[in-house]
Amino acid sequence: MTDGSAWRQPGPGAPASGGWEARPTWPAPNTPQAAGPQPAPNSWWSDALADPWRDPDAPVVVVKNPPDEVPDLEKPPPPSAGPRVGIGLVLLVSIVTALLAGALGGTLGYVFAVGGGGATLGAGGQVGNAPLNNRAPDSIAALVKKVLPSVVTISMRVGNGTSLGSGFVVSSDGHVITNNHVVEGGNGSATIRFSDATVATAKVVGNDAESDIAVLKIDTNGLPDGKLVPVQFGNSDQVQVGDPVVAVGAPLGLTSTVTYGVVSYLDRPIRTSEGGESRYYSAIQTDAAVNQGNSGGPLFDAAGRVIGINSVIGTLSEDQASAGNVGLAFAIPINHARRIATDIINTGKARRTVMGVQVDTSYQNPLGGARLSQVQAGGPAEGGGLKSGDVVMAVNGKPIEESWDLTALVRKYAPGDTVEIQYLRGTARAKTSVTLVADAK
Repeated sequence: MTDGSAWRQPGPGAPASGGWEARPTWPAPNTPQAAGPQPAPNSWWSDALADPWRDPDAPVVVVKNPPDEVPDLEKPPPPSAGPRVGIGLVLLVSIVTALLAGALGGTLGYVFAVGGGGATLGAGGQVGNAPLNNRAPDSIAALVKKVLPSVVTISMRVGNGTSLGSGFVVSSDGHVITNNHVVEGGNGSATIRFSDATVATAKVVGNDAESDIAVLKIDTNGLPDGKLVPVQFGNSDQVQVGDPVVAVGAPLGLTSTVTYGVVSYLDRPIRTSEGGESRYYSAIQTDAAVNQGNSGGPLFDAAGRVIGINSVIGTLSEDQASAGNVGLAFAIPINHARRIATDIINTGKARRTVMGVQVDTSYQNPLGGARLSQVQAGGPAEGGGLKSGDVVMAVNGKPIEESWDLTALVRKYAPGDTVEIQYLRGTARAKTSVTLVADAK
């Protein structure tokens, strides 16, 4: 999963950093780590000190040791000899290329045989009657062309390195939403790079560490009229498993990269932790390829509307230098993120949704559930009839497997929303309705 700032790692016994809270079949979050993981010296990404999207102890984003001055992004980099490539890698690439070529040749042979001789080339760069420069309005290519002007790459000086992530424009006056962990620990001033290589500066307006949301404001001086193209917002409450999705961002620093997949699960409770601050949300899970640098970038639906913010991934690797996408990416639902961002813009801080309880983190049960160790007097839970010792089993039908799942699922809703709580009191099952409120922070 992706998380982190200046490549800090929690101390022994601390919660997993930058990752999905490990289930029993995942590497334990307290697995000893060698201090300062270093990638292989001949790795082409060896200037990235670690993989921020990997496992619970990884920070998030590409971090490089910068020169004394931030380079002009519009100038090409000076030529260099480049890394050496081992013969084993060359042989492997050759074998893979040969296999791909063989597969392609076999496929084309089959197509030509079935089609009776092959395609007919026409004038004006056409194959048959289909113009090569046109795409159907509902195609992925048309969607990408529509949304790319709204997606930006964000870089910020963090400690002795640079944090690199993604974001997207949400207003015509230059507000940008990203993950808090992309800008956390920075100096508050960021460089914004658009898909056409236009560069601008931005300032951090505000952030909320627990929801992992930050808002930036682009300095529009010098930008041409119409340069800021806000995204269209979707409704993450209407997303269904199996819906196609497109992720856009800068994985491994490769700006304006597009990946495609489907929604593979909804309301997956996610908890990450960095520097003692826990982050909770009920995520959209997808198999769209997401890696370090995608943090803060948008997840679009098939209509080109933002439905989530790509934030963390799951990985099986215990090696930070080799971890990467394994088809498990998690996005903060846009309804949640948009509410938090609006609070930050309007009031300078975010409201956190609560039900007025404390949970017993030591409670373990094969059936799941979160046992309430304390119910706030006069709070929402007490108003719904809940008592200390009750075990909450589900929120609006979504089951609770770990105690912290309750916090993640409650955070999905806005203060004032009413949810159905299923719970156990002793051996008796019951349900009640609880109207959630904003905390006092």
